[in-house]
Amino acid sequence: MSSEWTIGIIGGSGLYALDSLEDAQWIGVKSSFGEPSDEILCGRIGDVRVRFLPRHGRGHRIAPGELNARANIDVLKRAGCTDVLAISAVGSLREELPPGHFVAVDQFIDRTKARADSFFGSGFVAHVSMANPVCPRLSKMAAAAVGKGGGKATLGGTYLAMEGPQFSTRAESRLYREWGADVIGMTGFPEARLAREAELPYALLGMVTDYDAWRENEKPVDVSEVIEQMGSNSALARKTIEAFVAALPEKRAPSPIDTTLDDAVITAPDNHDPQLVARLDAVAGRLLRMARGQ
Repeated sequence: MSSEWTIGIIGGSGLYALDSLEDAQWIGVKSSFGEPSDEILCGRIGDVRVRFLPRHGRGHRIAPGELNARANIDVLKRAGCTDVLAISAVGSLREELPPGHFVAVDQFIDRTKARADSFFGSGFVAHVSMANPVCPRLSKMAAAAVGKGGGKATLGGTYLAMEGPQFSTRAESRLYREWGADVIGMTGFPEARLAREAELPYALLGMVTDYDAWRENEKPVDVSEVIEQMGSNSALARKTIEAFVAALPEKRAPSPIDTTLDDAVITAPDNHDPQLVARLDAVAGRLLRMARGQ
């Protein structure tokens, strides 16, 4: 395992580039799972390698349900990322999480549908644990970095992943509050699932833009409200990313997530589908090399 950090940053709504990157250049990385959202902006902050991918593409071209999350995670793995910090615009389901607040989420409820949510399948079956879906080490550092950037963050919270692209009905918004969800968004899943399958420690910072639709006596969320809040949120997100990278320990200690697939793959090697194995050369590269004795 490498003791050096290569941080993947997935930029959410309003965050389409990182001006603070040194020696930055956009590089196209091909995926065996189709087209990713965009090229990867490769550079560094200080001595740390950073790989930035705008989730919706530059210019916000791709709707949440049309994102190729498999390709996005695959190209970050191919670009050498050791860890991933995702930034995502979210609606708040709690009074104490106002617009402008950041939440380092630690749990998810998945209400998406019809999205490709696994790298594995027939011929190479794997069941990874999602009991604790984010990397606590990254989440703690990310929440602390928000404070260093001048903002406020809550460590821990449940993210309700909805299909979209429409916003919630009031009944849905109230129901999600009863379920214990704290924020709601359209992109956290299957992204977090796929990062775990790719053995990438992953954390998600939710940037609150609105109060969704549960406040009965107030206007529900609309795009104009989200866009208005995104400007200040994105500025804080950039400062947060810089502070996050600057605070990384000089050497990267191993994470249990680095070897997730050791306890997940159930298909015997003799029964592996060669075509699927070929597509998994990055996602499951460590495990496949071990199986070959490399």
